[in-house]
Amino acid sequence: MPLAARMRPETLGEVAGQRHLLDPGKLLRRAIETDRFSSLIFYGPPGVGKTTLAYVIARHTSAYFVMLNGVESNVSEIREKIAEARTRLSLHNQRTILFVDELHRFNKAQQDVLLPHLERGTVRFIGATTENPYFAINSAMLSRSQIFPLEPVPEEDLVALMKRAAADKERGLGKMPLLVNEDAFLHMARKADGDARKALTALEVAALSTPPGEDSHINITLEVAEESIQQKAVRYDRAGDGHYDTISAFIKSMRGSDPDAALYWLAFMLNAGEDIRFIARRLVICASEDVGLADSNALRVALAAARAAEMVGMPEARIPLAHATVYIATAPKSNSAYMAFEAAMKDVKEGKTLAVPDHLATPTRKKLARLRGATEEETTYKYAHDFGEDHYVPQAYLPEGRVYYHPTTNGMELRIGERMDMLRKRQT
Repeated sequence: MPLAARMRPETLGEVAGQRHLLDPGKLLRRAIETDRFSSLIFYGPPGVGKTTLAYVIARHTSAYFVMLNGVESNVSEIREKIAEARTRLSLHNQRTILFVDELHRFNKAQQDVLLPHLERGTVRFIGATTENPYFAINSAMLSRSQIFPLEPVPEEDLVALMKRAAADKERGLGKMPLLVNEDAFLHMARKADGDARKALTALEVAALSTPPGEDSHINITLEVAEESIQQKAVRYDRAGDGHYDTISAFIKSMRGSDPDAALYWLAFMLNAGEDIRFIARRLVICASEDVGLADSNALRVALAAARAAEMVGMPEARIPLAHATVYIATAPKSNSAYMAFEAAMKDVKEGKTLAVPDHLATPTRKKLARLRGATEEETTYKYAHDFGEDHYVPQAYLPEGRVYYHPTTNGMELRIGERMDMLRKRQT
């Protein structure tokens, strides 16, 4: 078997990483040690130990372990395994752990087949998924399960794992005359990007493909390690957390006026194959929401970049997208227009409906107002362009004179604020 399979932990103490779940006193550790759990869902990226942890739990509880794969299994196979578990429990009093790898691949019918058996305790269920379970798993199964997020294995834990594998004479590479440079361990751990399987596979490739030197030892240097581990794959799922986390980092970097971070996240998304139209839409939104009236030109730049990117396509689309990214990130910021609208919307939604002033209403409404006793002055609209060089005349446009828009002093909005202050003083 591959080294990663041979080195699969047999006890909780051998599990690499996941200290937030498995340190003494943590909920999952207590549940395993006291054998008090029913349904668990492990959620995390590949190679962090989801399947391994399920095996360790089965060994710790002396339960019979049955594994299904979300891609290959069907409803009839699930029912067959459930029937076997029921027989095993009644004849031998042995519980069964049903482990479903790639649980997110189960359709609704497959998930529904499991539900009654989870409630009756026919099987103890463990699911593993690389997708966010709150998006990929139906709510009925989520309500019956405890969800535990598994994190990428820290580099120091990967180094310790590889060193243990290199020294283990029974399951590892200990019978080989290996001499592994510390820099090689560190490089493989770094490039594994939290994936224990990838780290062990790289070590095995290096050991098996490197001929012994003049000293009869297999010397794994940094150069050998660089050849033995593949280029780090970009962890990015366009339908899941990677997608939302990265676009969130991109927008917040522009909002925070950090062009360097914004360009990195843009490059990350484009390298991962993100839809350029999705990125362009976020640029347009950010230009209006976060730059706003401090520099209205940002919205024009974003719109032009969106059109240009769609017109030329990749790979050239990256040029106008980068252009707009840097412009928005370095522009002065103001969300005053957006926040003013949100305040007005809040009043509308909370039922604070205001009547249209009589002088702003239609001619028919004005006639009705006069019949109710309104004066000619109260129903006469003053056409702003008829008044003075600045085309302004004090006039109520809201019956209560509410103020929603509060200009900032950033960028071009400073001049807007000065003008609004002047006009509002004339209103009084």
